[in-house]
Amino acid sequence: QFSLFRIAVKRLFSTSHSSVDSKEMRKFQLLAHKWWDEEGEFSALHSMNDIRVPFIRDTLLNMSSNYHLGNPLAGVKILDVGCGGGLLSEPLGRLGASVTGIDPLEDNIRTADQHKSFDPVLAKRIQYKSSSLEEIVEESMETFDVIVASEVVEHVADLEMFIKCCSQVLKPEGSLFITTINKTQLSYVLGVVVAEKIIGIVPEGTHEWEKFVPPEELERLLESNGFSVKTVNGMLYNPLSGSWSWMESTSVNYAMHAVKSGAQGQSSPTDAMSEMESEQPSATAGTTV
Repeated sequence: QFSLFRIAVKRLFSTSHSSVDSKEMRKFQLLAHKWWDEEGEFSALHSMNDIRVPFIRDTLLNMSSNYHLGNPLAGVKILDVGCGGGLLSEPLGRLGASVTGIDPLEDNIRTADQHKSFDPVLAKRIQYKSSSLEEIVEESMETFDVIVASEVVEHVADLEMFIKCCSQVLKPEGSLFITTINKTQLSYVLGVVVAEKIIGIVPEGTHEWEKFVPPEELERLLESNGFSVKTVNGMLYNPLSGSWSWMESTSVNYAMHAVKSGAQGQSSPTDAMSEMESEQPSATAGTTV
């Protein structure tokens, strides 16, 4: 079946069809050198690590019986899609994971590579590549235990193709973590008007409300492409304190964890375990690293 998929992929990508949006690329090119300025345009992404990193770590630990003290994610292969300057790749690498960060923008990868080089431990654990997701599908079939796509899906041109590619490079029973923005009136007011135009915590023009994705739609796309959605948590950003917290409502930002079906499409014991854990996500999710 893989050879058939490869033929389909070649046919698909020999055309100009891609999940990468060239307009989005131009937008981020102007900011590529600013990723590691914690007070700058990406300050909200820096502080998001306080909740998104523990959410990924604790969810994976709850699904696993192997625990490496000090390096809890040792042996876990993670693909960070749309890694930007490496803001999420680095803390995951510090937890022991082997991380591959991909981004279609070469300037982002240059920034990420340069920052990683300051830490010899991270230099070994993280590799960056200037690439779109579909460009690595053929060489990376069922390669990764985990995919993270944080603040990415609201920028892609073809969301269903993006999810299909995620499924192809994930191992059976692998985990997909997504954080993104809901498509509501409130998200337009807070995510576009307030964040971009009034207080300027996000560069103007960063987001297009039309491309925001409601959790119901994302869940439907995932379930119809061989994933089982385990957790959906609302997230709230406080611009006054510059900090994030978990909340029940998904009306603005949210995080989702989904698991790819097993080889025979059967759910595994870890699925059931993860389902139980998803009943109480915020007990561990809000702790800081």
